[in-house]
Amino acid sequence: MSLGLYNQINILNQCTPILYPYKSIYTNKEMNKSNILLILVLLLVVGGILGRYLYMQPKFINGETAQEIKATLPNGEAFALSAEKGNYVLIDFWGSWCGPCIAEFPALKAMNAKFSDKTFKEGGTFKILSIAVEQDANRWKRAIDRFGLNWDLHVLDLATNLRFFNSKIANEYGVKELPTKYLIN
Repeated sequence: MSLGLYNQINILNQCTPILYPYKSIYTNKEMNKSNILLILVLLLVVGGILGRYLYMQPKFINGETAQEIKATLPNGEAFALSAEKGNYVLIDFWGSWCGPCIAEFPALKAMNAKFSDKTFKEGGTFKILSIAVEQDANRWKRAIDRFGLNWDLHVLDLATNLRFFNSKIANEYGVKELPTKYLIN
């Protein structure tokens, strides 16, 4: 019997590389190196996700005073955000080239229709200020007509590079992606 047991153990020892291929290929030192590499990759991924999250956070804190916006409306009139003090103003950063912005237009039009003629208990009315981040003024005006954006406050924020939003107002408000909205009162 002892010879049979010896043969069974010997057969098992020969099968170990087949049954446990990683144990026979890698030493403990190599396994540690691969584990460390895996941990480093996971840390980089988590760090990247956390960094993007923090980068995309709004620049402002609730209750902070909105920065002044001075611009020209499509009809040539001067506009200053400070003139809307006491009103609720939804500042909408958008672009005619931005698919998600265009998808939100029906909701914005419905919101404008529902609240633009209302006076709130705290006083003031509701207005939408659309700030288009564009490279071409004609394209901006055509987009307003084409999508039926029938509120009065439209402003062009000219950018030389749409990828980095290097336009004046978008930079002041910390806009890093479109669409971006702020509700101020």
